Parts: sequence; structure tokens; C-alpha cells
Amino acid sequence: MVTDHRKQPRRRGDKLNAAIFEAVLAELAEVGYAGMTMERVAERARTGKASLYRRWSSRMELAMEAVYHAMPDPSRPEETGSLRGDLLALLRRNADLLAGPAGEALRGLLSEGLADRSRMAELRRLSHGSSRMAMAEVVRRAVERGEMDASAVTPRRLEAGQAMLRHQFLSHGVPIPDQALEEIVDEVLVPLLLSPATPTAGRPATPSAAP
Repeated sequence: MVTDHRKQPRRRGDKLNAAIFEAVLAELAEVGYAGMTMERVAERARTGKASLYRRWSSRMELAMEAVYHAMPDPSRPEETGSLRGDLLALLRRNADLLAGPAGEALRGLLSEGLADRSRMAELRRLSHGSSRMAMAEVVRRAVERGEMDASAVTPRRLEAGQAMLRHQFLSHGVPIPDQALEEIVDEVLVPLLLSPATPTAGRPATPSAAP
């Protein structure tokens, strides 16, 4: 039976947004990004499609906001007391996210973006840079503890771990083995962050095009 949302109690603001985000995540888990439509989300959230389009101009924008809404606060990653421990905790948290609706969204968003330059531009515009923000907080703490030098922090180094994690996810799927996360940390990230940065021409880094 199809529910007539017009007969349901009217919801507004945060309460309606929460129902819509919950519906998006359920759709991503059930049919993936390719099968998710604004119509299906509206029906699952028991609201009108017009309510969605008043808030989000596209399926891409809605999916990304729903995923970001469900993610932990990137400014407060887990603190273990060491650079290695913090890096592992961060990668493990993100690996868990990729194993759920966020991973379904990322795979679909990248597939859609790579096939269309304008969609990739939109994906970059909508990206919050939360993964890089969390990594920046991890290395800031390490600098404060005296584990590494502030001069070793560069935009590319902040992106390296998440880029390798996404490569592992897109190439090998989920679940991501913990051994792979330890290898990224021990063989790449810790040696990279503990070594001096090499001076470059100073071109700004290209922002990451993923959540």
C-alpha cells in the first residue's frame, strides 16, 4: 500500500530533514546509489517530492548531505595518545563508514562524476573536506605532543592516507582488512609524516573530490 503523506502529521525543519536523511541511508543500503531516486526517498520519508527539491537541487546533493550528516564530527577524531594510534583509529573509523551506506554513495558518486565533467565539478563543490579536516586534527595533536615537526605537514600529506583508503575500497571492496590499514599507517603515513617536507614550487593542492 502507498502511504498518503498528506494525511500524516506535518513535519518541518530538523525533524523533516532527519526523516529524509534516514530514508536516504536506507535507500543506499537497500538499492545503492544507482537505484536511489528522489521519488523513492520521498515515499520512504513519507513526504512530497517537492519538499526534497526545495532543499536539494539534485540526487547527488541530497546523498552527500545525508552521508555527511551521519558522519562523526571530523574536528574531534578519536585520541589515543600517539600518532600511530590516532591514524589507525581514524582509518578504522572511515573503513567502517565505507562498509555502509557512505560507501555505496561514494562508489556511485565517483562513477557518476567520472562519466561527466560537470558532475565531477558539482561533486568537488559539494565536498566538505571532512576526511582532510580529521587528518589535520590528528597531526595537530601529534605536533603538540612533540611527535612530529609542524613543517612536515603539507596538503598532499594530509590527503595521502584517505586516498590510499579509497583506492583499497574501490579496488578490493569491503570489508577492508585491518592488515591493510596497518600497512598504510606503518609503511606510508608514519614514515611520511615523520620525514622533513621537500620544498616545492608552492602550487596549491587540488581539493579532494570525495567525502
